[in-house]
Amino acid sequence: MAINVNTVYKTVLLILNKEQRGYMTPQEFNSIATQVQLEIFEKYFDDLNQQLRVAQTDFDYADRVANIDEKIEVFKTFGNATYTVSGALKYFSLPTVDAYSDPVSFYRLGSVVYTNDFNSQIELERLQRSEFYYIQNSPLTASTKTYPTYLYENNKLFVAPAGITSNIAVNYVRKPKDPVWGFTVGGLGQYVYSAIASTDFELNGSEQTLVITKILLYAGIVINDPTIIQVASQQAQAEDINSKS
Repeated sequence: MAINVNTVYKTVLLILNKEQRGYMTPQEFNSIATQVQLEIFEKYFDDLNQQLRVAQTDFDYADRVANIDEKIEVFKTFGNATYTVSGALKYFSLPTVDAYSDPVSFYRLGSVVYTNDFNSQIELERLQRSEFYYIQNSPLTASTKTYPTYLYENNKLFVAPAGITSNIAVNYVRKPKDPVWGFTVGGLGQYVYSAIASTDFELNGSEQTLVITKILLYAGIVINDPTIIQVASQQAQAEDINSKS
């Protein structure tokens, strides 16, 4: 379940007003909200890597690896790569629209799959540059349509053997859409919330408290209030420690 952007903004304004700490405009909020969402999103992968190193509980709802992966799940998608010829270069471009016809911003590559002439799906092996070109020099190790390989550089997929020019699909993680508190201007010049012009946070609902805390941390910087910075920073650290302990 996503986090309602209006709820977050109203809560931030309520806290700032209650403490008489100033005001945050919608434009400031939207910029800070985008940064906060990306910070929390990118930390999922570090947290997942850390949790994979420790033993997990057998209880379903307490399995931290499963819980973190569930938070990432909403950003997982797939789409078809496009074969591109640019001068001497022949490669596959990453999808900008996924299989659900949604425009997406690519974040992290997952698996690359080739569908052969028999409609069987084969996962390509990812190689580093030295390996990718070296193994092609020998008929014994060269890539084939049965055992295809790829090199991933500069957001491009270089696939071997060269005979593969279509039917490459990519599983990947997309970036979250930027949260936006949309508004119209009222008769008195006030900001009036517009649900139609708004975009909610795509983070898991369990992150709402952390989102608000981190936005307040940045709010303290914007309005130059060290008290808010200190309190919000301590709360954010406590949330982080609690999530790992």
